[in-house]
Amino acid sequence: MDLCNPKEIKALLARHGFHFSKSKGQNFLIQPWVPQQAAEASGAGPGVGVLEIGPGIGPLTAQLAQRGEKVAAVELDRALLPILAETMAPYPNVEIVPGDILKLDLPAFCRERFPGLPVVVCANLPYNITTPVLTALLQSGCFQAVTVMIQREVARRICAQPGTADYGAFTLLCQYYAHSEILFDVPPSCFLPAPKVTSSVIRMTIRPAPPVPVEDPALFFRVVRGAFGQRRKTLLNSLSSVLTPAWGKEEIAQAIRACNLPETVRGERLGFADFAQFTKKIQEIRGS
Repeated sequence: MDLCNPKEIKALLARHGFHFSKSKGQNFLIQPWVPQQAAEASGAGPGVGVLEIGPGIGPLTAQLAQRGEKVAAVELDRALLPILAETMAPYPNVEIVPGDILKLDLPAFCRERFPGLPVVVCANLPYNITTPVLTALLQSGCFQAVTVMIQREVARRICAQPGTADYGAFTLLCQYYAHSEILFDVPPSCFLPAPKVTSSVIRMTIRPAPPVPVEDPALFFRVVRGAFGQRRKTLLNSLSSVLTPAWGKEEIAQAIRACNLPETVRGERLGFADFAQFTKKIQEIRGS
């Protein structure tokens, strides 16, 4: 069965009485080069476990099964389970797991499904859960790499540079955990039904440590979120509204000066190393 052939897909779905769900963000691939290239870039191979999220009818799952040691695919829509039982029957190394990825204990899941194996993630993520899913995957500490198809707009946010409109708190969260690169774009014509936006496949290679040392991650991310909470404000004014009364405005200004930054600087101009340095300086000022 060609899982990317529109006629065969429609016949398969009709046979099982399946109807697309807009709320679940279901768009099935109809160009075989897309799952082939995504699977090839994912790091799936002999001796490697693969977590897939939202397999749909299984075109990417099949490509991963041909490469990886074992594939565990988590599917929320139970209406797809009998379809996957049919399409994945040729692949004994595939396990379809009914469930919600956002409710899984990822470390426990990986220990149970992939004992002794390094694990990568490869998935075509529903647009409406992209940010929480990526955050959970990165923070779990379970994976070597995360290769996902997501909305191009989000992919650009993840890979954005300081001073650009796409740059923000989520950029820095992703930088903390991974080195990210956009591999290729996927136009709407590659899907059934066609979405209204272009997608991108992005690979996030997990770092063994942040790009520069961060002594207090909780404070670092509090500062980052505060800096982008009100983008039009200066860093000083943005942080004054979220760090006070624990830190006074003058202490924040002193930390900014200690980093050789102007007091009028906005958070969107600071790179990862700048935020790490600022966090360290404000700790030193409070400790002095």
